[in-house]
Amino acid sequence: MKQLLLSLLTFFLYIGCTENKVASKLGNTYPDIFPDYKGISIPINIAPLNFTVRNSSHIKAVFSNNNQPLFSIEGKNKIDIPLKKWQHMLSDNTGKQIDISISVWNESYPEGIQYKSFPVYITTDSIDPYIAYRLIEPGYESWHEMDIRQRALNCFKEDIIISSNMNEKGCVNCHSFCNYSPTDFMFHARTSPGGTIIIKNNQPTKVQLSQLGSSKEGTYPHWHPSGKYIIFSTNTTRQSFYSRNPNLIEVYDLESDLVLYDLVHNTVITDPRFNGPASFETFPAWAPDGKRLYYCTTPARQLPKRLKEIKYSICSVSFNPDNGSFGETIDTIYTAHNKSASFPRISPDNQYLLFTESDYATFPIWHKEADLKMISLQGSAPVDTDILNSTDVESYHSWSSNGRWIIFSSRRLDGLYTRFFIAHLDKNKKFSKPFLLPQKDPDENNLRMKSFNIPEFIKDKITITRSQLDHTVTD
Repeated sequence: MKQLLLSLLTFFLYIGCTENKVASKLGNTYPDIFPDYKGISIPINIAPLNFTVRNSSHIKAVFSNNNQPLFSIEGKNKIDIPLKKWQHMLSDNTGKQIDISISVWNESYPEGIQYKSFPVYITTDSIDPYIAYRLIEPGYESWHEMDIRQRALNCFKEDIIISSNMNEKGCVNCHSFCNYSPTDFMFHARTSPGGTIIIKNNQPTKVQLSQLGSSKEGTYPHWHPSGKYIIFSTNTTRQSFYSRNPNLIEVYDLESDLVLYDLVHNTVITDPRFNGPASFETFPAWAPDGKRLYYCTTPARQLPKRLKEIKYSICSVSFNPDNGSFGETIDTIYTAHNKSASFPRISPDNQYLLFTESDYATFPIWHKEADLKMISLQGSAPVDTDILNSTDVESYHSWSSNGRWIIFSSRRLDGLYTRFFIAHLDKNKKFSKPFLLPQKDPDENNLRMKSFNIPEFIKDKITITRSQLDHTVTD
């Protein structure tokens, strides 16, 4: 009993000495917080921006609007914002700027220093409530440990959709959603007896594309907005590993074509222009209205000998969803000269093409020079994306359903692991500074030794059970 009373006394003395502390020094610089949330624009329904200040013994954060304090949070070396308090602040300050003042106590400032406050802009734009993504080892040498997961963006709840542990340690990859729907999506299960798992109206089925008129299985998919078709590239992929090259891993295709899967008739449709040895076609993507198909293409080369000569352009062709046919004219939207394009994605308003640009080849996820680029589809004028990019890899990206947000993967933190960053596109078509996907514990961004891969927005939680999917995969 005495020990308990002593512990309680020590606790309350600590609280009394640390709460509402006032720093003795005013600084003229911004605090070094992780993640860097200074000057960002955020959705009205994002999770709390918890952060840390390294080597601190105590932190105090004051949130205010127009010099009127809203609330304050204190912690040892992390700021953990209560969810309800955060949500109330977002709701009460939609469309406004809040300012965050950080005071830090450490060995350099035992009496504390209060840094310059920094702004965070709460936009009037919401973001889709969930994302789906793959969690994988960063090197791609092993497929034995990977998951496709979903994450609620207004909090920190994460669930496994399908795991390689449920798939006899086989690869699960290439998920795609129809119109951001949690009840209409697909993924590949690369094991025996695996296949392409298609969930329609929350009912899963397994398809073997190679048995439906194509000799190959699908690789990179994109679901037509009508729900009637899925376009696939069929890729014969190889990897090379380097010890002295700054790009540690190179992934390339020995061949790749496009095939169209008709869900209504359970058939595969091919077009000879997109199937043949003279060229490679990959990374297909539909326009939001379903009237055009975009894809990356390059003349075939002897690989890997002439790998650095591979430069992918982005082309488009019209599409008739009534009969599954493509138009005669193929237009080049982005011409490869000294660079190569990957991952074309069209904005929901059908006005912009966002893609990844690298020096060569088609898989830029290990290319340090890879950046996000965007052009207008009304004249092909470039849009400034400099604020999105870093000195390391920017690669896969997706649009939110309202077209106001993008999420993309980047290795900018350490050059090894891909993590997700979110950026706002305002009404003037200007991107804001990207911010790291918030985590309950900000150190998880560094301590979780997995790469976040292929982020896709979804409009609600996926409710189909893991056991349903597991049964479909192994049946």
